[in-house]
Amino acid sequence: MKYFVTVNGEEHVVELSEVLGQLRVSYDGAPLAVRYDEVDRLGQVALYLAGPEGERAYGVSIEGGAAQAQVTVAGHLYQVTLEDERERAAHDADRTRSKGGGDLKSVMPGVVAKLLVGVGDTVEKDQPLLILEAMKMQNEIRAPGPGTVSALHVREGQAVASGAKLVSLTAPAG
Repeated sequence: MKYFVTVNGEEHVVELSEVLGQLRVSYDGAPLAVRYDEVDRLGQVALYLAGPEGERAYGVSIEGGAAQAQVTVAGHLYQVTLEDERERAAHDADRTRSKGGGDLKSVMPGVVAKLLVGVGDTVEKDQPLLILEAMKMQNEIRAPGPGTVSALHVREGQAVASGAKLVSLTAPAG
């Protein structure tokens, strides 16, 4: 799963996956050898980072919720916000809706099962534009607002990555 993590105003991309029971982490595209142990259920964590000099341990305190937290590492306080891919796509759709028009992007990797619109079609808010099959489920990708389909960036049967452009909409005149 890909996460967009903002630390004191600076955004980073963190990807987490599990391979053969092992946690794999990449930070801004680079692999990161990391492990952690929960110290207690109050947000205290022992974080271990492997580097050229060997493994280093850090005491980390996390306060807050899943989307926003204050993280203290070695006495330094960091403001952290977190969005996963789905939340980012939803927020992008809200931003597109508020300005009218724009590009709709894939929330997750998948295959375009069916296109429901063509270039030049006028669409209404929440009208299905295409069906994206992901993780054996069919997901309707809907228009975030009214507009005209100005470009299709995919075709039926095409595999798409998370974040790939699917459809461009032009906001209605007026």
